[in-house]
Amino acid sequence: MTAIKDDYLATARAAANLLRDPAVAAAWEKPSALAEFRVSGLAGHLAYQILIISRILDSPVPQEPTISLLDHYGRAEWVGKPVDDDFNVRIREGAEQVAADGPEALAALVDATVAELSDGLPRAENRPVRVPLWGPWSLLLDDLLVTRMMELAVHSDDLAVSVGVPTPPIPQTAVDTVVDLLSRLAVRRHGPTNVLRAFSRAERAPATIAAF
Repeated sequence: MTAIKDDYLATARAAANLLRDPAVAAAWEKPSALAEFRVSGLAGHLAYQILIISRILDSPVPQEPTISLLDHYGRAEWVGKPVDDDFNVRIREGAEQVAADGPEALAALVDATVAELSDGLPRAENRPVRVPLWGPWSLLLDDLLVTRMMELAVHSDDLAVSVGVPTPPIPQTAVDTVVDLLSRLAVRRHGPTNVLRAFSRAERAPATIAAF
């Protein structure tokens, strides 16, 4: 098993534990820390990052061209779009559908999926895979796992903040992978000088180097 698969599974387990936290169920109908997301929708969106991998592993090898990880973000429709853009509205609506059966059912589904992935993912080939709603391209499985690991790490923090519990820890190697991806995306968006200044020179750091 690759280190990426191992780190993805560890990050998925951390997210699954968070979804079982009673604080999530208690705040289910309340607004989350993300604009226009209820806690229920944010929980559904977090869960999707796990559920989609199970579906992808059962899919045939796609015919669409395989592109690099950074090229994927260059093409992703949601990058840079406002929260009321149609694409982001569809993401929120889909997340609410994932969570429609309530917090207990969602947590149980995620637990079962993590158990299934713990068996199947280590044996999966690093082959091209595809999420159809993204567009006409594919990613290698390990690159796709990096994208989902980043989503799990970021949205676990969002959900934890939303319900007032500590952000679940993930392995340092997973943190390194996520920070590396976000740093590369920040450099592409803001330029290397701004990112270097933000990391090393507080007196002339830009206001933000957010990756998205």
